Amino acid sequence: MSRFRGQRARDQIGKLSAHKVILAPVITEKSTRLNESGQLTFKVDIGANKFQIKKAIETLFSVNVEQINTSITKGKVKRFKGRTGVRSDSKRAIVQLKDGQSIDLSMGV
Repeated sequence: MSRFRGQRARDQIGKLSAHKVILAPVITEKSTRLNESGQLTFKVDIGANKFQIKKAIETLFSVNVEQINTSITKGKVKRFKGRTGVRSDSKRAIVQLKDGQSIDLSMGV
């Protein structure tokens, strides 16, 4: 058993592959403005933690990650033709890369 709780979480990236952690890049006006300052926004698996997201981005894109901020958006209740439904929850990760590094999102993963 590892001494630190976070260390176990870092080692669990094998259970979720990098392609299952990072679902898609987010291309919006806000994320485009953040991209100019070296921050990128990705839609990630709702069960992934910051350590798994960091390791997945570093393995997929061969860059060094400085900081990650995550936010969970709860699904809205919507009506369609009188029936109620719930949109699914989603999680986004805003990734700060180290100075001098960048990712070209126009390429595929």
